[in-house]
Amino acid sequence: VQLQASGGGSVQAGGSLRLSCSPSIRSSTMTMAWFRQAPGKEREFVAAVFRWNAGRTYYADSVKGRFIISRDNAKNMANLQMDNLKPDDTAVYYCAAGTSLILSSIRQPGAYAYWGQGTLVTVSS
Repeated sequence: VQLQASGGGSVQAGGSLRLSCSPSIRSSTMTMAWFRQAPGKEREFVAAVFRWNAGRTYYADSVKGRFIISRDNAKNMANLQMDNLKPDDTAVYYCAAGTSLILSSIRQPGAYAYWGQGTLVTVSS
């Protein structure tokens, strides 16, 4: 399975960006997620849309209320709408996917079998 991520860029604080992830198989068969990694920091969970539970979504506390993850089954994509961006959101963002995750592991990078290339998001103050 290959994941193609797109949509990164530079924006001022308070602005918006939309990231997209296109898997090479049907996204509806997988849990889709976004992680990010800032310089000198570990990769951290951002958001996920679960394969089961009617596609329930999960978010890191730091992005709750500002970011929305969604599926577009018609286009076979998972999107991350990021609003009210802050300088602390600056990082390389990675799309991830897995077919056999259990809910308790949804925030763990090691639970995802497939990863896209990173896309850089830079937020200036």
